[in-house]
Amino acid sequence: MDTGDGEQGLARRERDILALERRGFAGPGVKERAIREELGLAPVRYYQLLNALLDDPRALAHDPVTVNRLRRVREARRSER
Repeated sequence: MDTGDGEQGLARRERDILALERRGFAGPGVKERAIREELGLAPVRYYQLLNALLDDPRALAHDPVTVNRLRRVREARRSER
């Protein structure tokens, strides 16, 4: 979805999700609080959007380091099942 305001075609919320993923969080609950307060999303919805974003070539073009790291984490979790 290109709203016209995004770099590499990403919407503001998509860029904000990737920016949040670049940050480190100190303890349990801190990231979930940031998701709610900064993005106005329920954590479940946030992770749904993030998962879809990891498969979006625009996200890879915008932030390849973060997207590739998260793809590796996702694949590792899938292989543990």
